[in-house]
Amino acid sequence: MQLSKDQRPIIYFSTHYKFTFDDAERKWLRAYMLDGGTVIFNAGLGSLPAYKSAVRELKIMFSENAPHPLSSDHPVFRSYFDLQRVEYGKLSQAAKESGHLPRLDGVTLNCRTLALVSRWGLSIGWEGTERSKNAAYLINDARKIGINMISYSIAQRAWARQLAGMQFEGDAELGQGKMKIAQVKYDGKWKTRSKGLSLLLQTFNRKTEVPVKFGVQQLKLTDPKIFNAPLLYMTGHGDFYLSNKEVAKLRAYLKNGGFLFAESCCGRKGFDKAFRAEIERVFEGKALELIPSNSSIYAYPNKIGKIAVTPSLSAKLGGVLQEPVLEGIKQDGHYAVIYSKYGMAGGWEMSQNPYADGYNDAGAIRLGQNILMHVITK
Repeated sequence: MQLSKDQRPIIYFSTHYKFTFDDAERKWLRAYMLDGGTVIFNAGLGSLPAYKSAVRELKIMFSENAPHPLSSDHPVFRSYFDLQRVEYGKLSQAAKESGHLPRLDGVTLNCRTLALVSRWGLSIGWEGTERSKNAAYLINDARKIGINMISYSIAQRAWARQLAGMQFEGDAELGQGKMKIAQVKYDGKWKTRSKGLSLLLQTFNRKTEVPVKFGVQQLKLTDPKIFNAPLLYMTGHGDFYLSNKEVAKLRAYLKNGGFLFAESCCGRKGFDKAFRAEIERVFEGKALELIPSNSSIYAYPNKIGKIAVTPSLSAKLGGVLQEPVLEGIKQDGHYAVIYSKYGMAGGWEMSQNPYADGYNDAGAIRLGQNILMHVITK
């Protein structure tokens, strides 16, 4: 590999064989991806050694966020074509393993997937060749997946560079401490936007002049320190499951007057489905209910009627301006849980992902401020 300044939005690797990079190549590729580029690895003819090599190398380059299978609602599967079912070679083990869903692994940081690994062969389909015994996509679907990867990567490059140019205030404490939020760590991709929560706290302080203590904690539900936090925050993209001990600790925390705010980052269905199931376990069968539009949560410090949503969500709901949708569960007459199935954290960073299903930047900030006010005044 020639190491030089590269302006191309995509770098593509394809092989049938085991491979390794040296340290200089890994450093260069990591910097390239963090600068907005996307690296696509193709396991030629579904080669397992090639696939395992790509995953291993990405684990080395991004030890803080290892590659993982992308869920079926990931935007790469709908960035141009809507890919819900794909076809493989007739004798391919791929179809049996995937249930005809496309299979891509990826490394995701700050809501952008910057490396894509195809478990099954793509290039043979791009060449217009079909062989029934190969672990590869058939021609039509291989080309659709390729177009989707290109569309996604190019859109994400422009957004990533815009995000990289933004300057955020530090997480220093402002004034006397009145609130300290704990972000919940769980077995899954629990951290999606690294700055969103702290930035929301900063805007809340400026809006209300209520002193807010920064230095957001990251705690597991089994950590006794959660009982010192008036608010737990939980987010993610994909599926997750809480242990029985985690469920019991969260139930005790909420019964003792604690508060949980959760949001499905980017409006992803995997987290939404999992959170609904887990919160029912916590409340022993009690489900989330829609918070009515006349709730005080929509009144202070911001009077909220209809707010703007992202282009992706607008296309699904039929308009840019929508009434906010928050759900909750009450305990002792007050909401102990507030949940948003639409993404907010990207808006707190003033940089919603173009593929996110969520509230736009201003709307997300206003809603977040109102939820924080509800916590300290309930």
